[in-house]
Amino acid sequence: MKKTFKLIDLDCANCAAKMEREAAKIEGVNEVTFNFMTQKMKLDAEDERFDEILDEIAKVCKKVEPDCQIVR
Repeated sequence: MKKTFKLIDLDCANCAAKMEREAAKIEGVNEVTFNFMTQKMKLDAEDERFDEILDEIAKVCKKVEPDCQIVR
């Protein structure tokens, strides 16, 4: 399943790159991109575990950028 999500309070491109690297390591993620300029995340992940994967990515985001939120 592929979806695009809006990000709130993503403050720097370096943080976006860190989040992207860590999120790509999560099992079930086919492809993920974080775009600092558009404040969006594109996620392609397994359909069966999509919500679970999204929760794991949200945890990764909180570690790197505590104020960043993924709008679902």
